[in-house]
Amino acid sequence: MGQRIVQVDAFTDRPFGGNPAAVCVLAGPHDESWMQNVAREMNLSETAFLHREGDAFRLRWFTPAVEVDLCGHATLATAHVLWEEGFVGFDSVARFQTRSGVLTASRDGDWIELDFPALRIEPPTTDVDSLSKALGTPVRLAARNAFDLLVEVESEEHVRTLRPDIGRLAALPVRGIIVTSRASTAGFDFVSRFFAPAVGVDEDPVCGSAHCCLGPFWSERLDKTELVGYQASPRGGVVRVRVRGDRVLLGGKAVTVLQGELHESATPR
Repeated sequence: MGQRIVQVDAFTDRPFGGNPAAVCVLAGPHDESWMQNVAREMNLSETAFLHREGDAFRLRWFTPAVEVDLCGHATLATAHVLWEEGFVGFDSVARFQTRSGVLTASRDGDWIELDFPALRIEPPTTDVDSLSKALGTPVRLAARNAFDLLVEVESEEHVRTLRPDIGRLAALPVRGIIVTSRASTAGFDFVSRFFAPAVGVDEDPVCGSAHCCLGPFWSERLDKTELVGYQASPRGGVVRVRVRGDRVLLGGKAVTVLQGELHESATPR
């Protein structure tokens, strides 16, 4: 038998929306180069690999190009698989040991809620001209967090209609670029898109870890700790955000769209 793989659309309640992630539940640790090869073969923004480690699971995330330190949608997809396939009881909390410390996932009705670290921005940069040219739209504010560059633009329409110069964005010394504005669509507090060509993902359909920064950013500006964000990629997705000091609770739904397995010749013995 080959290694089983489940593909899940995260931050959506319908197939072919949200952000697809592949999930591999392993019997034990696997070679890092094999995991990178599988992620490249799947060619999704993230492939998650996990195995049981004590009372938790060791969880790692790979784009088609590199391993990353934090990923929200693939963690949501992983938790969905653990509950759907009985690895974790429906009323139990899923615990993950990761490069970003201990992360947890719990169920809230039809929603899954992730407990992630808050990522706050540093003082804004004044060099916005090159960013404006790369994005093709005026920039109101730009500032870095631990992983990414957050860029505020003038309106939801500007976010939705962006056609950035991916080559220029890839040259920036960050994992990715979060572009955001206050929402004008009823039911949402803010909208965003996320571009990460430097790690092999030109546009991530719905980026959970970006909301670790978007949550605190918009919480301060809108004076509320519970928000709803919409990632306005072509696939689209909804992220419910609750800011709790140095943590951010990210809520989303997920749906399984594909189940299969690697041929035994592609699975290490």
